[in-house]
Amino acid sequence: MSEEFVNIAGYRFISIPDMVDMRWPLRDLCVDLGLKGTILLGEEGINFFLAGTQESVDQFIVHIEEDERFRGIPLKISYSNHQPFTRMLVRLKKEIISMGHDDVKPATFTGPFISPKEFKSWLDEGKEIIVLDTRNDYEMRLGKFENAVDLEIETFREFPSAIKQLPDEMKGTPVVMYCTGGVRCEKASVMMLEEGFESVYQLEGGILGYFEECGGEHWEGECFVFDRRVGLGPDLEETASIVCYECREPLLPEEQKSDNYIIGASCPYCAL
Repeated sequence: MSEEFVNIAGYRFISIPDMVDMRWPLRDLCVDLGLKGTILLGEEGINFFLAGTQESVDQFIVHIEEDERFRGIPLKISYSNHQPFTRMLVRLKKEIISMGHDDVKPATFTGPFISPKEFKSWLDEGKEIIVLDTRNDYEMRLGKFENAVDLEIETFREFPSAIKQLPDEMKGTPVVMYCTGGVRCEKASVMMLEEGFESVYQLEGGILGYFEECGGEHWEGECFVFDRRVGLGPDLEETASIVCYECREPLLPEEQKSDNYIIGASCPYCAL
């Protein structure tokens, strides 16, 4: 394989009362290994996005799995020919994915999962389901599952109020929700169940897990990722999308041809 960098993402909701003591030793380890990216530590769990050589990634996994709380964390893996992160951060957060509801604790309760292959089979057979995207509006602009419901939210903190606006007749239909790697759905599924939705599933491994197992069938476009690659296709390869320097909106190749796009200055979304 010609790619030089291995990109990994993983999370787990689990109690980490010693997160303060973990922070700097974990950062020093990653720096020594030549890794870059972000590790979020919170009392509710761990969430990380890292890139480096295969050897450095392997050593990182060996290290964190010395702690039984972090053994066997499912990883989303992709490859790139450049380092997609600019620095190495280990941050302490109240929530490893911010929704603003302290009562939602996926470590103790979350909605059931559906595997990518079973989800695909449901789509293949035209099963009556609601496919719900829990991501932000700019992520959905780059790509989504066919006929997915768009909540038109700018941040995940808007999700709880957005689902309150969904019609009551949806509550009796099975819902499959998805996000990039799964972490948002862990919390979103709890909120959906509390709102009275009767059958709520979260796509195991998120979009990236679906790409890995099922490719791009029933998917339209690409998947936004929160690093310098910006977008990944169903083949998990970097796309030609970029981010506007000024407003940070992602831009598809056709949007980069707009008269409103001036490199380093503006884009079609700056003008809105």
